[in-house]
This record gives sequence, structure tokens and C-alpha cells, in this order.
Amino acid sequence: MGRRSSQKKGAAMLDSDDADSVSSSSSMRSDNMIVPGIEEVQVDKDVLLDQCLDALYEKRGSTREKALTSIIEAFNNSLQHEFVEKKFATLLHQCLNSIKKGSAKEVALASHAIGLLAITTGPGEKAQEILEECVSPISEALKTRPESSKISALLECLAVVTFVGGEEPEQTEKSMQILWQMAHPKLGSNVAAAKPSPTVITMVVSAWSFLLTTMNGWALNPKSWQESISYFSTLLDKDDRLLRIAAGEALALIFEMGSLEKFCGETKSSGDPSIDEGNDSRKLMYVHGLKNKVLNQVRELSAEAGGKGSVKKDLNSQRNTFRDILDFLEDGYTPEISMKIGGESLNTSTWAQLIQLNFLKHFLGGGFVKHMQDNQFLHDVFAFTPKKKFLGAEYRMSGGEKRMYKSPNSALNKARTQLLNKQRMLSQDKNTGHFAVGFVDS
Repeated sequence: MGRRSSQKKGAAMLDSDDADSVSSSSSMRSDNMIVPGIEEVQVDKDVLLDQCLDALYEKRGSTREKALTSIIEAFNNSLQHEFVEKKFATLLHQCLNSIKKGSAKEVALASHAIGLLAITTGPGEKAQEILEECVSPISEALKTRPESSKISALLECLAVVTFVGGEEPEQTEKSMQILWQMAHPKLGSNVAAAKPSPTVITMVVSAWSFLLTTMNGWALNPKSWQESISYFSTLLDKDDRLLRIAAGEALALIFEMGSLEKFCGETKSSGDPSIDEGNDSRKLMYVHGLKNKVLNQVRELSAEAGGKGSVKKDLNSQRNTFRDILDFLEDGYTPEISMKIGGESLNTSTWAQLIQLNFLKHFLGGGFVKHMQDNQFLHDVFAFTPKKKFLGAEYRMSGGEKRMYKSPNSALNKARTQLLNKQRMLSQDKNTGHFAVGFVDS
């Protein structure tokens, strides 16, 4: 009992500084009139979360698992800004303890809770702290007991906290390297040597692509991803359809970005102009051949017939995805997606946006709609303007109000995150990416 009390005291000390900082999202909430009963409901939720946080100190693993499940549910159902302001450090460090010492199930739950914590806080000092504190424990956890569910949750968590908290290209590439090494165990000493399952490789590719959406081609380390196109091409020949789809989307993203020399292999300069000219010619031929190989693979997968035992849903998803990729590679057309969120349309028009949307939908699950409606960070990521809410009722903004809301002089736009700036820079390179997509028949 004494030890547990000392742990709580330490946690309280961790949180003593948290009260001084207020998340940008909570500071921008409107001061609407209070509906009777709302305060009581909020108090009950806060009490429940406090009880769950206390339960994370319990020795019994099943108790901690139940507490983490309740925390995840609470963070999915509403944005817990006030709780995060008060108990951010305690929740983070208790979840990290679960990752270090818990069962595979507890590790998966704690990883998901940390990802939700990052998305709730949004970019800023807290998100940077989450990223800095998580990289080492996640890397260590990936070494042991390679259950697919645990590994996938850890990789997904790493991708999410980097997406939110990674402000420098080096931070993002470090996380991408950790992901990459999970698919190539022999390339690094900080991962398990066991051959990863198709499920794990699918998560690696999806998470890697998700982080690549925040990068500019010119910012990538030219030595890090030399054979990535070739690797993804080999994955298109695997039996697992979800893995094929993830690899296909990764390839579409790379071609959309351009800077193919960063992904295709590098010929070292010899210092002799005549030799270097020959090397450049060979490299162009290599890239040309690789492009056409990918194009032929995509064409075949877009029209694949179902074999014995094939799942119709997966087959249809594969066909649809690779038809979109084929249209993009041949004609430069990107898939345009529009979905309704609370009566307003969320639209995507690039592969980068589509990959972000699919990844975050998968991670948030049942909490996706709620976060899209109320989470300012996600509004910035997708340039999405939700309906206003008054006294619990929805209100559709007029065109003039939307223009004011999106005005560069509005307080909300002034608070936009560095991630949005990254995406703007990425969109400026869009034409370069499309130019790089062009294929020439040999």
C-alpha cells in the first residue's frame, strides 16, 4: 500500500505543471449557454476517468485492462480536454508503464490510449512530449513477444504520435525507420528477428505511408528509402489482398510526391563525367523499367478474377483500389472522395489525403465522427468546417459565415498547426509529382 501511495504522489508531482498549460483546442471552445444537467454529466465522466486512472496502479493486469478500455471509450465518445489538462502526464506515464510491463492485450490497449491522447491534445508541447517519451519504450516493446495484435497496435501508436507531434523531418524519418525495420528484421538490431506476419507488414506499410504524407520529397534522406519502390512492387505479388492494397497505395503516394530518385536506388558519382553520364543513363533505364513493371502489376490486379476460396469483399476492394491507381498512373487522375460528417462534406482529392483519412478512420473507429465534428486538429488536417452547435442543436452556417470562419484573419486559422503547413508545402509539389507519374511504353 505504501508503495502505491508513493507512486500516486509522484504522479501528482508530474501533473503539477500541467495546470499551467491549456490546450489550444479547449481555449477555442465557444462559451455557449449551459444546458441543465450537462455539468452533472461532465462531473460523472471526470469521476469515472479519475477512477480509471487510479486503477492503472493496480497490480492485477485484468483491472488495468478494464481501466484502459474505459479510458479509450471515454476518449472516443468525447474530447477530454479538461481531463487532459489536469492529468496528461499521469495518464501518459501510466500507459507507458503498461507498454513496458503489461500483457499483449494491455500493451495494445495502452498504445491505443496514447494515440488518442495525442490526437486529443493536438500539435504543441504536449504532443512533442508524447512523441519523445514514446519512441524508446515502443522500440523496446517491439523486440519482445511478437504477437500480431500487440505489434500492430504499437506501430499504429507510433505513427499517430509522430503524425501529431513530429515537427521536424528527422523526427518523422526516425519513426519511419523503426516501422521499416519491422518489415526488414535483418536490417536492424532493435526489432524481433522473427519473420513478420502479413498482418504486421500491412500495418508497417500503412503506417509508413501515413507518415510519408507529412513529408516533402526534398526533405527525405536520399540514403534511407533507396529500394522502397522495388520492395513495394514485390508485395504486390503476395497472396494477402490487404497487403497488396497497402503496397499499391504506398506506390501511388510515392508517384504523387515525385522525387523518384529518393525511392529507386542511387548510383554513386565517380568524379569522371563520362562514367557518370553512363550511370545516369543506366539509372533512367532502371527507373523506366521499374515504372513499367509496377504499371503492369497494377493493371493485372485491377482486373483479377476471383479464385477458389477468395473473399468477395476483399477482391472488390482490391479491384477498386487498383483501378484508381491505374487511372492515376496512366492519366494522373486522383480518386476524389466525399463523405458526410454531421451534414457537412469531408472531401479528399489526393492520395496523401486519402491515406490520412483511411488511417485515422481505422485508428479512431467508432470515435471518428465525434472527433471529426469536435477536434480542431482534424479540422485543420482535412480543411473541414463542421456545423456550429448551439445548446445541443446543430446549426448550418451560411456561405458568408463559412468564409469568415475560413478567413486567414480568423482566430481559428491563426491557430492552425505546423502539420497543415507541411501539407500546404506538399500540395505545392503536386504538379511535380504528377509529372513524375508519366509512363512511356517501351
